[in-house]
Amino acid sequence: MGIYEELQARGLIAQVTDEAEIRDLINNGGARFYIGFDPTADSLHVGHFMALCLMKRLQMAGNKPIVLVGGGTGMIGDPSGRTDMRKMMTVETIQHNCDCFRKQMERFIEFGDDAAIMVNNADWLMDLNYIELLREVGACFSVNNMLRAECYKQRMEKGLSFFEFNYMIMQSYDFYYLHNHYGCNMQFGGNDQWSNMLGGTELIRKKTGHDAYAMTITLLLNSEGKKMGKTASGAVWLDPEKTSPYEFYQYWRNVSDDDVMKCIKMLTFISLDEIAEMEKWDDSRINEKKEILAFELTALVHGKEEAVKAQETAKAIFSGAGSDENMPAAELSAEQIEGGMGILDLLVAAELAPSKGEARRLVQQGGIAVDGEKVTDPKTVITEEQLKSSPVIKKGKKVYKRIMA
Repeated sequence: MGIYEELQARGLIAQVTDEAEIRDLINNGGARFYIGFDPTADSLHVGHFMALCLMKRLQMAGNKPIVLVGGGTGMIGDPSGRTDMRKMMTVETIQHNCDCFRKQMERFIEFGDDAAIMVNNADWLMDLNYIELLREVGACFSVNNMLRAECYKQRMEKGLSFFEFNYMIMQSYDFYYLHNHYGCNMQFGGNDQWSNMLGGTELIRKKTGHDAYAMTITLLLNSEGKKMGKTASGAVWLDPEKTSPYEFYQYWRNVSDDDVMKCIKMLTFISLDEIAEMEKWDDSRINEKKEILAFELTALVHGKEEAVKAQETAKAIFSGAGSDENMPAAELSAEQIEGGMGILDLLVAAELAPSKGEARRLVQQGGIAVDGEKVTDPKTVITEEQLKSSPVIKKGKKVYKRIMA
């Protein structure tokens, strides 16, 4: 089985431009491919996870990755999947985020002269002459076709700025530039990027007469059709300072029964033969599957040592054997706890709820306990003395956090 067939078997491939050519290229290690990452935060998150795993799989099969960080396109912001315009960032913030991405990606991808390279599209986009761009690139795009693209359709009712309308041209120019300067012949991305990616393949073919290819990977959705990687308090980050290894482990440990095998296929590097055997297990072993998923992904992102710690912490907590020193903690200042703290404010401060409204709902539905005592009154105040004793808050059945003050 070639790498293309493996990607198919894992359910990763959504759309391709030229299947026979793409299969031949990547199965024979002939793809010089790129995936773009816009630096909208100082950490990658689970939404980037599939792309990183794909790059790793393809590199292991002999293909050459080009990691493109969007220091230039990040000045505009991709309208795909958005109902509003992204916040504009400073040049300094964008550069900082790009630097953070590089450090995290090195866990997945081997960089070097004959391995993966990282480029920043600010290096060519920021110096473009507008008139030259219109003449060289603009003439290759039909506005009628662009307006039919899914990434623009959803914005038309509320208003699509000309600022954002240029994003497709910028992304297409990236592919064209990488083709001319780095021999890039293929682009990969999420399924929501299809329209932008087609723009790049067509631009290369019109301007150079060379073939260029695009393939999108299936977006990782849960059984309810929502993007994976979201929690009540925000995104699941790959930076341990934002999402601890334990919290990362617990996120995957708590995926629904319907999603666990899909995640194992798409995200882990467990062989397809082993996965086929796991699919034969009866329902009584569902928690074993979830533990395997959580351990494998935590080891991939944070290293095996942190994965072992996270697994041991989870087992200690849920067996009642103790709360373990590796339990996630929320640090509060002396000013915050002075005179005690209302339970709703405490849940928000501990990042167990994104808002006081959500915190109120959790309390009223009986989903919160402090040191084993259920809290059902939203007006409950946790005293200063209690907060200084490092209480453990439990949300639902599986989320724990220690308060440190």
